Amino acid sequence: MTDWMKEALRLAERAAAEDEVPVGAVVVQGDRVVGRGYNQRETRQSPIAHAEILAIDEASRNLGTWRLVGATLFVTLEPCPMCLAALQQARIDAVIYGASDPKGGAISLGYLLHEDLRTNHRFAARFEPSHDCGEILTKFFRQKRQGSTRT
Repeated sequence: MTDWMKEALRLAERAAAEDEVPVGAVVVQGDRVVGRGYNQRETRQSPIAHAEILAIDEASRNLGTWRLVGATLFVTLEPCPMCLAALQQARIDAVIYGASDPKGGAISLGYLLHEDLRTNHRFAARFEPSHDCGEILTKFFRQKRQGSTRT
């Protein structure tokens, strides 16, 4: 696991500590992190407060441009369709994710916006499997199920 993915995982741990779905993301340009984010949908009561969106937003503010050319996003979970579209709009160069999401991940569901020839920007998306990225999600949802009061 790269140092960048380890940083994203630390952010996912922060999300879990705040009872958010544990997903973390960092935007890297050159040799430095320019944006960080972790899921905050519950905290902000916002459906768009995904880790990737927040990391993109912070990177854009820090760089003074919405065009994140030359940047790579490292995220612990495969981006959903909304986030993959946001990455396309941000002109990101690449996204690397550590856990797949067969029920909600854009790529797993076949929404390959990042390589669609009809769009004006395409970018690389690469799955680099990480046990730690999957395990934090498994543990979080296991605890949620055990704590639920289903009848």
